[in-house]
Amino acid sequence: MKLSVKIRLFSSLFMLVLILLVNASIYYLFHTISLDRELEDLNAQTNEIIETLNANPDISKNEMLHAFLPTEGMIRVLDENGSYIVQVMKADYTGLPANYVTSETSSVISMTDQADFATVAKPIIWENGDVVTLQVYKRLTGHISTMETLFYVLVVASLIMLIPTVVGGVFLSRFITRPIQELTAAMKENTTYGNWKKISAADQSKDELYEMKITFNRMIDYLRDNFEKQEMFVSDASHELKTPISIVKSYSQLIKRRGAEKPELIQESAETIESQADRMQKLVEQMLLLAKNKDEEVFEPFDIVELCRSTGETFKGAYDREILFNSTTETIYVNGSYDQLQQVVYILMDNAVKYSQDSVKLSVRRSDHRVEIHVQDNGQGIPDREQEKIFDRFYRIDKSRSRETGGTGLGLSIAKAITESHDGTLTVSSAFGEGSTFTLKLPVSQQN
Repeated sequence: MKLSVKIRLFSSLFMLVLILLVNASIYYLFHTISLDRELEDLNAQTNEIIETLNANPDISKNEMLHAFLPTEGMIRVLDENGSYIVQVMKADYTGLPANYVTSETSSVISMTDQADFATVAKPIIWENGDVVTLQVYKRLTGHISTMETLFYVLVVASLIMLIPTVVGGVFLSRFITRPIQELTAAMKENTTYGNWKKISAADQSKDELYEMKITFNRMIDYLRDNFEKQEMFVSDASHELKTPISIVKSYSQLIKRRGAEKPELIQESAETIESQADRMQKLVEQMLLLAKNKDEEVFEPFDIVELCRSTGETFKGAYDREILFNSTTETIYVNGSYDQLQQVVYILMDNAVKYSQDSVKLSVRRSDHRVEIHVQDNGQGIPDREQEKIFDRFYRIDKSRSRETGGTGLGLSIAKAITESHDGTLTVSSAFGEGSTFTLKLPVSQQN
């Protein structure tokens, strides 16, 4: 069942139930009030009969009761044995129940084949001094007619109210489902043709439907950007993996053909295969690290100064480069994952070594409740327009230079994600042609 049909059915059924409840309450309330008024009028008439009988003892009781007889009713006088002393009526109502009472009563007698009767019974002193019961009956023809008229009026009023409810439900369903239909059509077109189609968000009312449109358009922009970046990365990764795979395959075939004749080729081929395998491994490891769930790591306090010092020594020995290390204090503890933060410093140092030729400066200092780690190089620097994008996944400033140095566009995005998981910040300060300085800020541990 479509949403528009559900909205129309729900609104119509809800309004129908509401109308039925209201009309039933009105009908019941009016019925009760009308019956009470009929009984009050009959009770007043009975009191008038009693006062007239008491004031005129010499007049014939039968004639006097005939004068007060209701148009459609009956008057009875019963003794204590239930026998009729007087009974006056204009039609055959003898089948109506009669009761001798010693106190005033009033009730409604329900009838199956005709209108109901209201009755009032009161004890009075008869002319012979006995206590008898005066019982007056009145047929509720007017009440029944009034209730029937009210019923038809309520039915007509209900139909009149239901018609605009159904019409309003149609317009409401169209108003709600139109943006959903636009959203569905855009999603189908996007999945079928890959057009990255958006939906119009020119609505004047800033309601939830407008927010849905805005959110959908933002999601389309986000998906398109990420799809283009990943498509670019797949293309670049394929290009980067194609060369080392071809080299590995060529050297393995060379060993098969000429390895037995020239043993010196085995050493050369093995070294080349190992270097190309390392290159491919680096790309795969960075991709796996990007997808790894870092919440599984255990955070604990450790000395960040010692981590930076050992990392600097590692790069100094591995690349035979001058690494200038400086720290304003001997020990600074941070709370986090040693391996992950070591990876961040490793990525920053690796970029500094790749994209510069002279010395690299690695410094650590404490500022209030945070520790600042600076990695400074003297490379070409980063243009201002590129500085906000270098932390995006798969983004690379110079594709040709990145291929030459083995870059994948994942390193800084990994460093950024790890830093944010440690409640830290990673920023860059650079001027084109003057080098770059990456600043890593982390909260210090309470152990300090």
